[in-house]
Amino acid sequence: MKRDRLIPVEKSKKVIYLDPRGRGVDQKHYGARALYVLAVLCALYCVGIGLFVGFGSFFFLIWGVIAIFCAAWGWILTHKSVQERIPRWIRMTFRALVAAGMLLLLILEGMIFGQFGAKAEAGADYVIILGAQWKTTGPSYVLQKRLDKAIEYLNANPETKVIVSGGQGYNEPVSEAEGMKGYLADAGIDPERIFTEDASTNTTQNLIYSGELLNKSEDSVVVVTNNFHMFRALAIAKKQGYLHVEGLSAGTYPLTVPNNLLREAFGIVKDFMANNL
Repeated sequence: MKRDRLIPVEKSKKVIYLDPRGRGVDQKHYGARALYVLAVLCALYCVGIGLFVGFGSFFFLIWGVIAIFCAAWGWILTHKSVQERIPRWIRMTFRALVAAGMLLLLILEGMIFGQFGAKAEAGADYVIILGAQWKTTGPSYVLQKRLDKAIEYLNANPETKVIVSGGQGYNEPVSEAEGMKGYLADAGIDPERIFTEDASTNTTQNLIYSGELLNKSEDSVVVVTNNFHMFRALAIAKKQGYLHVEGLSAGTYPLTVPNNLLREAFGIVKDFMANNL
């Protein structure tokens, strides 16, 4: 009978060949595409800031570095042979470091946004305007925003005195304090209300040297700076012993907000490591 015959294995089963494009590989490809898109966006952002905005520093170039990083990561994800050459422990460590870095960045950005729209109570004894780049044509955009916000407060509080804080950088025609004092005087602020601190070169020094012109334990102080910089400025002020300090946030270029937020995250880490916060 037919059922008693032995049937060769190759004739007894149908072999089904699975397409190698499985779910896991598809996910990697989707991840690679996302990284490529991110790389292009970062590269365009870097070029856009460099060409159309310009800065007194070269921090914006970090977006080019991020673009290269994302493109390289995406390329590795699409080349299985390259992945297999990388030890598993290195891949796992890399992913853990990226995840930890992203978590830290989210925490820092949350802290920055917590003071993004800081508003001060009326009647402060002093306003401190933190310095920023002074160009041959006048204040930089971010500094002008600080000055204009301070002028609003000073006009509304005629008894409040103001300290303009900032030294002269290598690319500045005058000290930031001198330029700011002239700007405020031209706007109608009585020069007798304006005190200058022209020796500082960073935020910590701004607040240390300005603190020598007032009583940090008794005077009420309003720190004026841009929204992205406010958290770090207030944290440093409190570390320096300002007991009655508030912030008054000024705006900035909408285009530069991502760059400023990333730069501030690095600034917080740097000042934390230097024990300034």
